[in-house]
Amino acid sequence: MRSPLSHRPLRASLLALATVLAATPALAQDQTDADARNDDLIIVTAQKREQSIKDVPITVSAISGEQMDKIGIDEFDELSAYIPGLNIQEQSANNPGFVIRGITSDSGSAQVAPRVTIYLNGIDVSRSRGSYFDLFDIERIEVVKGPQATLFGTAATIGAISVVTAKPEPGFSADLRGSYGNFNLYEGRAMINVGNDKIAGRIAASYKKRDGYIRNIAGDAGTVSARTVGQQQDDLNGIDQFAVRGSLRIWPTAESTMDFVFNYEQQRNPGTAFKSGSIAPTGGTTSPFTFAELGGAPADLSRAILGLPDLGLNREVYDASVTFQTPMGGGWSLASISGYRKFDSLETFDADGSALFFLEFAEDAQGEQFSHETRFAYDSDRLRGFFGFNVFHEEGTQAVPFLTDEGTYISCAPFPAFAPVRNNVGAALGVAGPATCGALNSANPARNATAILTRGAATVLPYSSSFTNGGKNTTFSVFADMTFDVTDRLELSAGVRYLSEERASTYTAVQPGSQIFASLGVRGVSLLGAADTGGQVFRVNDSFDAWLPRFNALYRLSDAVNVYATVSKGRRAPVLNLSATATAAGAVPNFTLVAEEKVWNYEGGVKAAFGGFTGSIGAFYQDYSNFQTSFFNQQGQVVPVNAGNAGNFGVEVEGALRIGDNVRLFANYAFIDAKIESPNPAFQDNRFRLQSKHTAAAGIDVTVPLGEGTELFLFPTVTYSSKQFFEIPNTDRLSENGYLLVNARAGVRLGDGKYEVTAFARNLTNEDYLIDAGNTGGAFGTATFIAGEPRLYGVQVSARF
Repeated sequence: MRSPLSHRPLRASLLALATVLAATPALAQDQTDADARNDDLIIVTAQKREQSIKDVPITVSAISGEQMDKIGIDEFDELSAYIPGLNIQEQSANNPGFVIRGITSDSGSAQVAPRVTIYLNGIDVSRSRGSYFDLFDIERIEVVKGPQATLFGTAATIGAISVVTAKPEPGFSADLRGSYGNFNLYEGRAMINVGNDKIAGRIAASYKKRDGYIRNIAGDAGTVSARTVGQQQDDLNGIDQFAVRGSLRIWPTAESTMDFVFNYEQQRNPGTAFKSGSIAPTGGTTSPFTFAELGGAPADLSRAILGLPDLGLNREVYDASVTFQTPMGGGWSLASISGYRKFDSLETFDADGSALFFLEFAEDAQGEQFSHETRFAYDSDRLRGFFGFNVFHEEGTQAVPFLTDEGTYISCAPFPAFAPVRNNVGAALGVAGPATCGALNSANPARNATAILTRGAATVLPYSSSFTNGGKNTTFSVFADMTFDVTDRLELSAGVRYLSEERASTYTAVQPGSQIFASLGVRGVSLLGAADTGGQVFRVNDSFDAWLPRFNALYRLSDAVNVYATVSKGRRAPVLNLSATATAAGAVPNFTLVAEEKVWNYEGGVKAAFGGFTGSIGAFYQDYSNFQTSFFNQQGQVVPVNAGNAGNFGVEVEGALRIGDNVRLFANYAFIDAKIESPNPAFQDNRFRLQSKHTAAAGIDVTVPLGEGTELFLFPTVTYSSKQFFEIPNTDRLSENGYLLVNARAGVRLGDGKYEVTAFARNLTNEDYLIDAGNTGGAFGTATFIAGEPRLYGVQVSARF
């Protein structure tokens, strides 16, 4: 394994850049004036105090609510295109994947800890199925990269995304927006703020509805699915969501604040386009960018077994938080943050990606989270720091119901035990060798596998099963962090968090025997191969603790240029991986302890702000042990495994330049070389999933004043992502070769910015690209593919008061 100190050319480049910047006469200026002229120098609170982003000695990117509005960012996946080292994949609102520097946090299992902390107003909401929320009425978003357990809690294995919503202010203001676009997009947003210097309230809401961009022909006359489904399904990858937020701010004293925030969000989205790469829809092709035929289960059975009659998502999230901040005198201050979050999400999906009644699944995920943190902070001329404690508790379940037609499943699932039966079906269909899903993919009832295997006694023989995993985690931690100004130019920071956690996992399964195999004299064969727990709920629990330190140094080469270095340790909690195994005496627990994942992060860089320019360049190396990865097993379960050691070297660059009052340019680039270094040949040199080696983005914001409070504006952006793999072990088939997307917003502002008409377009060139491949169907021999968004365009009208 290479030492992080072995990258001498890069170190030399960073030092040379810092020297040149420091020597530039234009940099020797008062920093207050420079900051005032540069509105890209965002004030952040990554270190639990307000700082210019340039003065934070860690790698942090930030984007303000105003910048988000200009670019048109209102979803997490849109955000990631403009933050180097960040990738956010949205299969659906129920299944987002947050990736920082190649490390993915997307597991839906209640037994597995997240890797990336998602903070909403200082509250940890990282649990995957409850972590998605609409981005509206936002003050700013901070993305902190590298392990930051001292700052952002135990889930910040490799970084954190902190979303800060807009707070109530004294006075009156309002914001109304409405949009219409292709695929029948309707979007409305509203905000109203009212208050005085003692109490202020704010309410904001968002509604978005858009038809799916992948046509679904399931149920159409003459299709394969018509014989089973008998009703039209919605088009796929659409949106139907509503969110509302109420905020109240009270000033008990002139310098104290108490904030109450309540959020409610719901989705009623149509299904996700998991399209088979091997079984074509009726009259179509296997291309993921053309129409699909998904939804093989009859509506009444789907409703009874899976919970919904059609493919889609029903999801609701509630959360509430209260934050109190007050000075205590003598440089001391107190902050107290408490939060509660609950989510209930049911998603039905067609895992085989075809018209066949083969792999019809649902995921019913529920969870609750509670957290409280008390933090005391001290700030003097040369010494700053904080200490405190945190209590975090969460518990939840992930239930996975399964529904299939027995004959179709036995003929399609590529398991050796089914081979003799598949041969019989193949012979009846006139296929040489075993039956294949492609051979069954016909509207002709005579080609129905169940009819063949039951000699006409049944044409459809439904089979259902389910398994449920559960998790409970209670973590208590104490932390302290201190920064000392050694000189006027040099500051050193050190911090540590100690945590003690109690983790528990549960598992139960209902896995009945196959009727077809019973008719052949073989009883008790579960089609998924999983063990039936006979009503038992297996449990296992254990306790763990850890010390997680960080060390930082910041040196001011001049008032405009800082260099920094940091070393920090991250940790992902051990997994109490619990399932069941069948024995002659019945099901018994099958327990594996997947060791805690540990990472040491080493990085350094340069940050600069002068005139109209702000920018940074940073390099990092991460050394992983017990790297946790996962794959789908033959029961459709996500199985966590210890892949051994891994290394990750990268460089991140970002900058913005303002030319006068009317032109602003920005660009960023990330190089991330993340690979598993395990001697296990199944993982050796495999690249981390969902992480491109090269990503970049650039844009230009141009304003043309026309006089009398009217101006035209244009904001085109371009983003690039190189090849990425969607699964470990890596295969070219389950990868995306790279793509470039062009987005643009243009329009006119009237009345000194009070009114605005905007035309917008995403993926202007209609580029074909994938957001995922493999998925559950890959474990059953029929990998599926999800297409990214095509060209989306429309018009927005807004008014601000």
